Amino acid sequence: MTITDNTTRTEHFDVIIVGAGLSGVGSAYRLQTECPGKSYTILESRAASGGTWDLFRYPGVRSDSDMFTLGYPFHPWPNPKAIADGPSILNYIRETAREYGIDRKIRYNHKVRRAAWSSEEARWTVEVEDTASSISHSLSCNFLFMCSGYYDYSQGYLPEWPDFEKYRGQVIHPQFWPEDLNYTGKRVVIIGSGATAVTLAPAMAPQAAHVTMLQRSPTYIVSMPARDAIANWLREHLPKKIAYSITRWKQILISMLFYMLARKRPEATKKRIIQMAQQALGPDYNVERHFSPLYNPWDQRLCLVPDADLFNAIKEGKVSVVTDQIESFTEKGILLKSGEQLEADIIVTATGLSMKVGGGVEFVVDGQPVKFSSTLSYKGTMYSDIPNLASVFGYTNASWTLKADLIAQYVCRVLNYMDEHGYNVCAPRRPTEPGALSEEPILNLTSGYVQRAITTLPHQGSKAPWKLYQNYLQDVKLLKLSRVNDGTLQFQKVNVGKELAHR
Repeated sequence: MTITDNTTRTEHFDVIIVGAGLSGVGSAYRLQTECPGKSYTILESRAASGGTWDLFRYPGVRSDSDMFTLGYPFHPWPNPKAIADGPSILNYIRETAREYGIDRKIRYNHKVRRAAWSSEEARWTVEVEDTASSISHSLSCNFLFMCSGYYDYSQGYLPEWPDFEKYRGQVIHPQFWPEDLNYTGKRVVIIGSGATAVTLAPAMAPQAAHVTMLQRSPTYIVSMPARDAIANWLREHLPKKIAYSITRWKQILISMLFYMLARKRPEATKKRIIQMAQQALGPDYNVERHFSPLYNPWDQRLCLVPDADLFNAIKEGKVSVVTDQIESFTEKGILLKSGEQLEADIIVTATGLSMKVGGGVEFVVDGQPVKFSSTLSYKGTMYSDIPNLASVFGYTNASWTLKADLIAQYVCRVLNYMDEHGYNVCAPRRPTEPGALSEEPILNLTSGYVQRAITTLPHQGSKAPWKLYQNYLQDVKLLKLSRVNDGTLQFQKVNVGKELAHR
C-alpha cells in the first residue's frame, strides 16, 4: 500500500491471517466484526479455500465430531446431519466466507516461507511465494495470526516396513487420494486403526471385493447417530439461532462430562465402550482382541463411527479386522508376524499424519531463528517472548472450532486493548524466578503423530496462564473473561519512523 523506496513496494496490513480453512475463515469473521477498523488479508498456500476439508478427498471423509460444535457459533450449521461428510463441510466453510465477504480477502497460491519480526519497526515482514508462478514477494503486518493447522500438507506419515518395495499392487495414502482410483471388485487392505481407517473401511466396502483393516493395536470406537434427534426437533420448533445455541451447549456439556468421567473412572468407561462394541457386533465376535485397547480412554483420541457403519460392515462380512504386526511385504500383499498372508490389489496406508509447527514457516525475531520447542505456550495461542504472534490449536478431546473461536475472540480483545492504550507490541514473558514454573509436554496424548513430533512442539507450564486445560469452560474464563493485561502478557509502545507508521 506504500512505496518504501524506488524499487520495492511493500503492502502492509494490520493483521495477516495464514490459512483459509475452518480456523482462518472463522478468525477473519471475528476480526472484521470485533475489530472493524483493522485491515487484513488471508494468505492461502493452496489454490482453493477449505484447508483440510478441501485437501482430503478419500471415500467417506467426514467429521469426527458433531457439527454443532465443529461449526461456527455465529453461522448455524444448516444440515440435519450432525456427523457430516467432507463435501458438505467444505461447502459450509465456503458459504460462510461468501456470506460475510471473507472470500474477497483471500489470496490463493500464497505460501508463507519466512516471517521476520523487527522490534525497531514493530512489525512482521512476511516472505511469500506465489506457488503458481514461483515468484516471491514480501508483505508486512503489525500482528501475525497463524491459522494453518498443525500437520504437514505436503506429506503424511509412512513407517519404514521391511520389503515394502516388493509389493506390486497400488499403494495409496489417504492424504493424496487419486480422483480416478477404481477399487470396484478389488481386495483392499487398509493399514491403520484411527479415524481415517474406520471411515475408509465401511465407505469402500460396498464397491470393493473385500476390505481388511489391519491394525497393530486396537482403538476405542464409539457409535453415534448421524442425526441428532433433539437438535432437529429444536430446529423445527425454535428460531434457528436459538435452537443452534441450545444444541451447541448440549453437545459441549455432554462431551465435557464424558471426558471427565473417562479420566476419573477409566476402567468403568473402558468396560462400557467395549460392551457397546460387543452389542453392535454380536456375542461371537472377538471384541477383546480387536476393539479392546491396552491404554485408557483418551490417552489417545476416541474414534467416532456414525450409525455403527463400521460395525455393520463387519457383521455383513464386507469388512474384516485383523490385529497383528507386519513381518514384511510380498509381491501380492503383506506377510504378518503370525504367518498369515493378506493378499491385496490395493493397500491404503492410513498410518497417520506428520505434524508441522507453524505451518513450516521459518520464524525469525530480530535476526534470531525461533525454536518453538524452547518456548512456552501462553493461553494455548501465543508463545513466550515472541511478539505479536498468535496461532490456533484446537482441542484434542473436543471439536477443533470450540477452541479456535475462543482464540480468535481473544486475539481481537488483545488488539482492541492495544489500540485503546496506545500500544503496538505485546508478548507473553516467561517467569524468571527460580521454581516459579515447571514445564510439561504441551499434549498428553500417547498417539503416534504426537509422540513423533514431541521434540519440535512448544511446552506448557504447570499453572495458568501457561497451562492447557483441554476444557471449554476453563478456556472461556481464561480467554474471554480474564483481564487482557494480566501481568504476564506485557505491552509496550515502540516509536517508529513516520514512513514506517504510514505504510
